[in-house]
Amino acid sequence: MLKQPLLNFLILPFSFVPWMCGGTFFAPKANALPGQATEEVGAWIQAHPTLRPKGNERFFVQKSDTAAQHFTFQASVFPPGKVGYIKDRSRIRSENLSMYDAINGMNFERLQESLRVIYGLDIYQDFKRAQVVYEYPNQSAINSARFAKTPIREALRGELRLGSRYAYWLEIAQPKNGKAFTGQMTVLLKSDLDKLEAQLRNR
Repeated sequence: MLKQPLLNFLILPFSFVPWMCGGTFFAPKANALPGQATEEVGAWIQAHPTLRPKGNERFFVQKSDTAAQHFTFQASVFPPGKVGYIKDRSRIRSENLSMYDAINGMNFERLQESLRVIYGLDIYQDFKRAQVVYEYPNQSAINSARFAKTPIREALRGELRLGSRYAYWLEIAQPKNGKAFTGQMTVLLKSDLDKLEAQLRNR
């Protein structure tokens, strides 16, 4: 099991854990998010009491105590999706957390709780109130993946949400007959949502 309290929580199935007291998580209020300067976000990551990056980690934090369980957090100057050229590299465009758990499995609920642990209640509530603008796969995509014999495409399940403050992208790899072991949650600028949606619809 991962040693840090946050990561112990992230890799456990959703349940009552020491992070909860009276219905409130002891999560720091997020003060560095997409749209802010790289220096601000980097300082927030370094000072985050649960991310706790190693000395050589700045915008990419990786935790793993066993081969069966991994957690990563990455802040990027690029929007999610296909990488393209950008002029402004002074501001963060997206922040992503991803998990792999071959022991307990993965689901959307755990990704949502991970969002709350890392960012606090304000961002979590923005996510919960956000409108779902796209869900996948639809039946057409499933049929296409089966015809092309690409089970990985068929296994990907996700959604895009548009909140008041940010947009959100959740995705897990859920095999047709089996448990999901990997998942990711990305917080992104609302202005980057349409481009990401178009890429997901056409991939």
